[in-house]
Amino acid sequence: MSSTTAPPAGSASDTPAATVDTHCPYCALQCGMGLRPGAEGAAGGVEVVERTAFDVNRGALCGKGRTAPALLSSRVRLTEPLVRRRPGGPLEPAGWEEALDRVAEGLSKVRAAHGPDAVGVFGGGGLTNEKAYLLGKFARLALGTSQIDYNGRFCMSSAAAAHNKAFGLDRGLPFPLADVARTGCVILVGSNLAETMPPALRYLTELRERGGKLIVVDPRRTRTAEQADLHLAPRPGTDLALALGMLHLVVAEGRVDTGFVAARTTGWPEARAAAMAHWPELVERITGVPVPRLREAVALFCDASSSMVLTARGPEQQSKGTDTVGAWINLCLATGRAGRPLSGYGCLTGQGNGQGGREHGQKADQLPGYRRLDDPAAREHVARVWGVDPETLPGPGRSAYELLDALGRDVRALLLTGSNPVVSAPRAAHVEERIASLDFLAVCDVVLSETAALADVVLPVAQWAEETGTTTNLEGRVLLRRRAVAPPPGVRTDLEVLNALAARLGREKGFPTDPEEVFDELRRASAGGPADYSGITYRRIAEEDGVFWPCPEVPAVGEGAEPPLGPVGGTPAPDSSPGLPPGGAPGGTPAPHPGTPRLFLDRFATDDGRARFVPVAHRPSAEEPDAAYPLLLTTGRVLAQYQSGAQTRRVAELNDAAPGPFVQLHPRLAEKVGVAEGEPVAVVSRRGRAVAPARITPDIRPDTVFMPFHWPGAGRANTLTNPALDPTSRMPEFKVCAVRVEAAGEEHGEAAP
Repeated sequence: MSSTTAPPAGSASDTPAATVDTHCPYCALQCGMGLRPGAEGAAGGVEVVERTAFDVNRGALCGKGRTAPALLSSRVRLTEPLVRRRPGGPLEPAGWEEALDRVAEGLSKVRAAHGPDAVGVFGGGGLTNEKAYLLGKFARLALGTSQIDYNGRFCMSSAAAAHNKAFGLDRGLPFPLADVARTGCVILVGSNLAETMPPALRYLTELRERGGKLIVVDPRRTRTAEQADLHLAPRPGTDLALALGMLHLVVAEGRVDTGFVAARTTGWPEARAAAMAHWPELVERITGVPVPRLREAVALFCDASSSMVLTARGPEQQSKGTDTVGAWINLCLATGRAGRPLSGYGCLTGQGNGQGGREHGQKADQLPGYRRLDDPAAREHVARVWGVDPETLPGPGRSAYELLDALGRDVRALLLTGSNPVVSAPRAAHVEERIASLDFLAVCDVVLSETAALADVVLPVAQWAEETGTTTNLEGRVLLRRRAVAPPPGVRTDLEVLNALAARLGREKGFPTDPEEVFDELRRASAGGPADYSGITYRRIAEEDGVFWPCPEVPAVGEGAEPPLGPVGGTPAPDSSPGLPPGGAPGGTPAPHPGTPRLFLDRFATDDGRARFVPVAHRPSAEEPDAAYPLLLTTGRVLAQYQSGAQTRRVAELNDAAPGPFVQLHPRLAEKVGVAEGEPVAVVSRRGRAVAPARITPDIRPDTVFMPFHWPGAGRANTLTNPALDPTSRMPEFKVCAVRVEAAGEEHGEAAP
């Protein structure tokens, strides 16, 4: 460990009475929690205790967080490698040396026969920053492949693309969550926080207690929408038209902040012209939202002294997701609701390390520090840190779905870690076929997921409470997850796996197993990049309970002047360097950069410091209803399950709360189909058929059905979804596709491909 080591992170298992401060392994809130190892009768031998000092959740946890230690039990997780010793044979227990040799041989054999790009790597948005960083380095150096992407592409890539276009920088929230409770009005688009991030709902409750207003945009009346002052229920796939209609009214009613637009933006005339083509009556016909409701929403948003728009997967998981988010950003810019205190646009990142996971190199087009892989200067900087020639670094590869679609054809072998695309990918039956057609598949996971069950080799890896590492939450706050217990015998960390595989592939150096050593290298690789972590250390994170990036390293005396806050402007974190006077440490040592919790207050991260309006226009979804498929399907999550369910479906308390899939439909539609509550209903799209019990409620539009996507088998929602991709973000259109609904009787057969 380096001199910046935090209070011992790996020793808690030797002192059972100690409580280890750490963070929940699930969503991007990264709620603070304490773990007390050795608690008698506790799930996984670890007791969860409140950590009220961490201000994101103030001790509150949802059911998933409370029960997270259940996954530490050897009864539900993998504890030894598994290998398939003959084609079509079963997975059998094996020793680590045999398993690692088989992985190295399988990858090398394909690479030798078909070239480096015939080998792919697929990562996950739940991996720590250290794992994501080393996985990207492994793909590009040890394998020499361009074919790496991750399941975070399915999370908020559309918002990221829109952020970059408008602001020049992508960070989920450009302000701390605490600011949400203090603004005057929030428009929440396509998010059901009450079920997806329950501890965050208190910010909306506090907002309303302070007199602020909440507008929720969702085709369903969810538990979150029930809290709203105004609920707008547009037809799925029409959020873009809704935002444009509101901007039209802003212009027509003289609510444009002309001073802000003139001083801090460019491109307004073109964006204004695009919005004026979407007059309110047209928008009502497209969305189903009445014009008076549109006017009410505009009044609430503009009459408040400050306002925010927060989006989530609803508007983002569309084939026009980048434009849809861009339209909401345009609304913020036109009304002066960006780059000002308590105002702005933000994206509610979903996965545990969805923010950090896309910053440090496991994305097809990126290098660490959120640098572009096709930027010569970025390539040269990272190559220097890695000690290689920039010319040896592969170029950009395929996006996530395109990579999965190429399996068994152009890409013949795959190393997959932290993802379960057999359940989570769109057109899932097709993806399952492609995975099964690979020459070789190796999976690193905590449990035997549906995807791992198809592998040639499965490597059991440590999980959140068994290893130390950093994550970056939806606010851009870099946090430290501390090891509380040792992994079971027979389990290794992902860093140890990458180290061993790299050595077998001829790279014996450059793949450390110590997470802090990896983080120190990540700091150097990110230095000067958009996501600059160079001023962040493990000790700082521990002392300050997280550090907001960008946080550049301040040069020592004699090495140059202290850098400014950078190209993003904003306010530094208050009191973020305990014990240091304003001028720095005694003897003239400059104080460390305090981090940047609030971006864009002085300037945006563009060349001229101005935000960019991007003109957009409504267009239909990739697949609209017709006579054969007259309805729309939208998908989402439920409170007790998480993502593909690979982990939460193994926790008894969570399964009791949400035991299986269902189809939510309106009473009028149920009557037309002839199904009653709880009876099996079939949902059919052009890609397949899914069967699940009916859940009948007036809280959904009559032209729409909803399915959660956490389950495999006959009720797998992603059998139905459309892989049509956004042209910029390459995000699949999970949130809208054309379907029909039929009574299924007693039939519960597997969904057809």
